[in-house]
Amino acid sequence: MARQNARADERSAGFEELRPTLFAVAYQILGSVAEAEDAVQETWLRYAATDIEPDSLQAYLCTIVTRLSIDVLRSARVRRETYAGPWFPEPLPTGTDAGRLWGPAPIADPARTAELADSVSMAALLLLERLSPLERASFVLHDVFGFDYARIATIVGRSEAACRQLRSRARRHVDAGRPRFEADRRQRSVFADRFFDALQNGDVEELEAFLAADVATINDGGGIAGGAGAAYGAQRTARLLANAVVPLLGLGATLGRCELNGQPGAIIRDRDGGVLAAWVLDILDDRIQTIRSVTNPQKLAHLGPVGDLRATALERNRARRSGRRGGV
Repeated sequence: MARQNARADERSAGFEELRPTLFAVAYQILGSVAEAEDAVQETWLRYAATDIEPDSLQAYLCTIVTRLSIDVLRSARVRRETYAGPWFPEPLPTGTDAGRLWGPAPIADPARTAELADSVSMAALLLLERLSPLERASFVLHDVFGFDYARIATIVGRSEAACRQLRSRARRHVDAGRPRFEADRRQRSVFADRFFDALQNGDVEELEAFLAADVATINDGGGIAGGAGAAYGAQRTARLLANAVVPLLGLGATLGRCELNGQPGAIIRDRDGGVLAAWVLDILDDRIQTIRSVTNPQKLAHLGPVGDLRATALERNRARRSGRRGGV
C-alpha cells in the first residue's frame, strides 16, 4: 500500500510539473481559460485512471490535452458564430501577474518565455481563430512549443507530411494578418503607465495625445454587459474614456495595471473588488492603435469575483447627472 501511495504521489507530482505547459497548449488552441482548465483537468483524470507509464510524460499528456482541446474547439466554433457582438479570447494574466493560471514559466529559456507571451496576445489569438482546429493545433505545437512533426503527427493523428501542410497553411494565414507591436516590452509598459495616469486624471487633451488618429475601442460584452465599441477617432475616444472611467473611480472603483496576454493592460474593479472589465492595449509607433476590452462576466470569473457592470454604470450615470445639476 505504501508503495502504491508513493507511486501515486510521484505521478501526481509529474503531472503538476507539466500543468503550466498543458494549460498553455490548451489555452492557445481554445482561447478560453475555463475550457483550457477543464481540458487540463480531464487530462489528469484520464492519466490517473490508467497504469500506462509513458517513455515521455510530456508527450503523452500533451497528446491527451491537445486532442481534448481540438474536440472542444470544433463545438466551440459553432457557438462563436452566433456570439453576440465581438468575440475575444478570455483575458489571461501573463508576466508577474500570472498567478495560479500561468504558474511557473512553461519554457525555461527567457527568450522563449517572451515569445510565448507574445503568442497569446489578443491579436495573435484572433488570427488563430481563422484556422481549422487541426491547423491551429499544428501551428501552436510547432511554432510556439517547438514540437517536431513526428511528435505532432502522433498527437493529431495525421501523417508527418499532412502536419507539415497543416502548419504551412496556418503559417501563411498568420503571417498575412500578423499585427505589428512595439518590440520593446518595457517601452510599451512605460507608455501604458503614462496613458493610464492621464486616464485617471481625466485629462482629455493628454489622453488624445496617446491615441492614434484612427484608434478603435472594441468591447466583448457578449450581449450581457457593455456595448460593442467602434473606431471613433482620437478626440472622441479620449472624451468617452474620461467620461466613462473617471466617475467610476469617484465611486471607489479601481484601475489596476497589469500585463494581460503579453500586452499592457488593466483590470477595473468596483469598490467591493468585483471585476468589471479587463483592458488590453495594442501599441505601435508611440500611439495606442486599439483598446480591447472584455466586460462579458462569463469571461472574467477567473480574474476574481465579478461585479455588476450594469448596476455600477447606472450608479455612475446618476452621480454624473447629479454633479451637473449641482453645478448649475
